[in-house]
Amino acid sequence: MNRVHPDVSLYDTFPKLLAYNAEWWPNEIAMREKAFGVWKELTWADYQQLVRNIALGLKELGLRKGDAAGLIGDNRPEWVAGEIGVQAVGGMIFGIYQDSLNKEVAYLINYAGARVILAEDEEQVDKVLEITELCPCVEHIIYSDPRGMRKYDDPRLLSFEELQQRGAAQHEANPEAYRQLIDSGNGKDTAILCPTSGTTGKPKLAMLQAGAMLKHCVHYLQADPRQPGDNYVSVLPLPWIMEQVYAVCQALMARMVVNFVEEPETQMEDLREIGPHFVLLAPRVWESLAADVQARMMDASPFKRWIYQFSIRRAIKSFKQTGKPSKLAYWLIFKPLKDRLGFSNLRSAATGGAALGPDTFKFFLSMGVPLRQIYGQTELVGAYTIHAADDVDYDSVGVPFEGSDVRIDNPDENGVGEIIARNPGMFSGYYKNAEATRDCVDAEGWMSTGDAGYFKKENGHLVVIDRISDIAVTGCGNRFSPQFIENKLKFSPFIAEVVVLGHKQPFLTAMICIRFDIVAKWAEKRSIAFTNYINLSAQDAVYERIRNEVEVVNAALPEAHRIKKFLLLYKQLDADDGELTRTRKVRRGVIREVYSDIITGLYSDAESIPVDTTITFQDGTTSRVKTSLRVVELASDIVNT
Repeated sequence: MNRVHPDVSLYDTFPKLLAYNAEWWPNEIAMREKAFGVWKELTWADYQQLVRNIALGLKELGLRKGDAAGLIGDNRPEWVAGEIGVQAVGGMIFGIYQDSLNKEVAYLINYAGARVILAEDEEQVDKVLEITELCPCVEHIIYSDPRGMRKYDDPRLLSFEELQQRGAAQHEANPEAYRQLIDSGNGKDTAILCPTSGTTGKPKLAMLQAGAMLKHCVHYLQADPRQPGDNYVSVLPLPWIMEQVYAVCQALMARMVVNFVEEPETQMEDLREIGPHFVLLAPRVWESLAADVQARMMDASPFKRWIYQFSIRRAIKSFKQTGKPSKLAYWLIFKPLKDRLGFSNLRSAATGGAALGPDTFKFFLSMGVPLRQIYGQTELVGAYTIHAADDVDYDSVGVPFEGSDVRIDNPDENGVGEIIARNPGMFSGYYKNAEATRDCVDAEGWMSTGDAGYFKKENGHLVVIDRISDIAVTGCGNRFSPQFIENKLKFSPFIAEVVVLGHKQPFLTAMICIRFDIVAKWAEKRSIAFTNYINLSAQDAVYERIRNEVEVVNAALPEAHRIKKFLLLYKQLDADDGELTRTRKVRRGVIREVYSDIITGLYSDAESIPVDTTITFQDGTTSRVKTSLRVVELASDIVNT
């Protein structure tokens, strides 16, 4: 018997795998959660008992096989235990991003037909109660944090503690009930209704089977191994497929310790305390970390800044020549920097969900962070390509896992075409949407990803260019990838988000959002007065700073791909406004519609564009914005100096 990676044909559901771990390693740590500054540990036996009580409690409430249940809240042990408890009853779970607006929550609940909602706290309970009339399918709302809940009087409300008590009573009455329940589970049943990113519209729910997911994870763990007792810090939202793969699926298979931070605001501090063996962070987090490091150098002495720049140049050169970080640069600055970030124990680090700019990628690899790019889709159980530890290519997403098939359809003369893929873990279809399933999956099980890419001839690595729908062509016939240029610009510590424009236009332009905290620090050091984001982004000195950043990137681009005009947007792009998905991908169609007047102005002779609009905040309040956006025109004969 392989007690490291169990036979997934036998243990083909998450509840079965959890029971297996609890039987063989009951006293090993399975999870930690930080509360009030103290890490609380749960063993596999604790984990199993928690799930058992949840499952039996849900069964008493009437949850049955095939029923849907939603989970909303921050990453907590109760979230994961609730998920597996629902699956033990034979139910299907779907996650709701904790920052979702009421209309988004109502849409997913009705789409899934959820009978039960597991909510973290008063804030999330309020969201569900406020849409009661829109969601008649909800019969029970179970909350885990009792603070502020005494004032509520709704018959559907039930505390997490009371649910467990009901389950414990059921177990005492029939000690075999839970075992019989999980033994009847089938890995071919739908376990997860995973929301897609919704880049081009409302998200769909991909039906994922636990048995198929576990088979795919076997190949994932062969490509990127884990060991029992390895520490992982769960910071990405659990509704996202990759956090499901890491914090639930791989954790059960490899017996990793999943650590939950105290609050999202303390995640980097908590991560440093744990010193994880591997991390999965979104590109925006890696970009933010790189920007923070560069911003700290602004406050350093001239000598320290010189040492930093010298070390960076030496490290990048060393990595290009040998594939390894410079030893001198490592001991000068990168060893203490890695320790400060909590990366000293890392054996593997990954990024996915969107493209990471090659400059940011090089920065962390040169530091000695074993960063790898992964690529995949929700429908194909997240990632199915990755870099090997000794074969990292900045511009690619690595090679396919064993068991995953990837091909390029309708390639052009350069080998660029649509990426088509399939693997043993892929979804069984979109929930209640057979037409959408037929549109993207053919009779042989190949799925159209909608992404453009090609395989490099020299190393077989897959290169993802952009969404096919987002690849643009200028009025002069020059093809370009907005995402590629945007990622190069976002390596600047001053730039948080960018939207590059130019489809069917004579030249490229950009709408840029400043990284407020870093630009504010930069402005304060120069005694530049400002009041808020709108005011700061309109400062002449800030415009000149961003002009310099854009010109540096322009110098490294072909003439046809250079930004000719840009402006600084008066607000950050926001998922609440529909401008970004919940996984922070730009919704270009929404951008073109919402900012149509500004885009028109960028392609006119105007030197400034008037704005008179209303911003709606998350609490529902509004504010009128009346300002003028300066348009900066850049020289077309830029020389790289």
